[in-house]
Amino acid sequence: MKRCVIVLAAALFAAPLAAQVYPSKPVRIVNAFAPGGPSDLVARTVAQKLQEAWGQPVIVEAKTGAAGNIGMEFVARAPADGYTLGVAPTGNLVVNPHLFAKLPYDPFRDFAPVTLMATVENVLVVHPDVPAKSVPELVALARARPGTLNFASPGSGSQAHLAGELLKSMTGIDIVHVPYKGTGPALNDVMGGQVTMMFAQMSSALPQVRAGKLRALGVASPRRSAAAPEFPTIAEQGLAGFEAVSWYALVAPAGTPPEIVEKVQKEAARALQLPDVKERLAALGAEPVGGTPAELAARMRTESARWAAVVKAAGIKAD
Repeated sequence: MKRCVIVLAAALFAAPLAAQVYPSKPVRIVNAFAPGGPSDLVARTVAQKLQEAWGQPVIVEAKTGAAGNIGMEFVARAPADGYTLGVAPTGNLVVNPHLFAKLPYDPFRDFAPVTLMATVENVLVVHPDVPAKSVPELVALARARPGTLNFASPGSGSQAHLAGELLKSMTGIDIVHVPYKGTGPALNDVMGGQVTMMFAQMSSALPQVRAGKLRALGVASPRRSAAAPEFPTIAEQGLAGFEAVSWYALVAPAGTPPEIVEKVQKEAARALQLPDVKERLAALGAEPVGGTPAELAARMRTESARWAAVVKAAGIKAD
């Protein structure tokens, strides 16, 4: 009987104790894409502050391949002890499940949401010679010339591609998708006039707009951009509810103790509000968030449903 009491007491105190002493060794954040990209830079910015707060190394480790699915699977299969976390872009959590016939992970079953670290605004840009200075004018132009206007993206299934398909579905226009191997080549051809338009991240597009090489027609976010408040949103130009925002979340393997998830979330949220972190993210065109696990889970459900409908309507397949 005495032994049973001891075992029960140990079980009752195990979870709080785990959170109290966590982390007692290095923590790694797995980035499923190449070093130097947005997900890597966001992860490193947060990792540095976690390391300073915890006094333990927090290492960002790249495990790339298969549109990020290799890295995401690695996190999903890692021990659920808080020592392996993952930075997850929009596509890997809410788009890829609808693009790939089979994924090695389930976003809702295999991960514990921690926090939404940052969002990145996308803006619809056209070549300056395009005779449209607003989204309604562009829609009218596309309707007058069905099948002749086109839009670039860094690849099929990318956020830029899905934003273009969302525009098509909400307006009924006929514009042609032109996929590229990366944002740079796609944006270059819009600036060169070979392609009509593109949804591009603000950090990539804004310098070209300021230089007169592109014209911005609308921001694909719920509110205007702090970086360019003169650009109206697409929603306020008659397409209510239009939203195509890129974001980067922090996740843990499913089954990670809630106390550890809460500790990571609170420290990450605190870090994301530090002035130097905000400044660093602003240089990437990113806005810090730091919401709760429940808020991230709700966003995942909402956006998964939205992009599932877009992918199905457009017949997009990644494999």
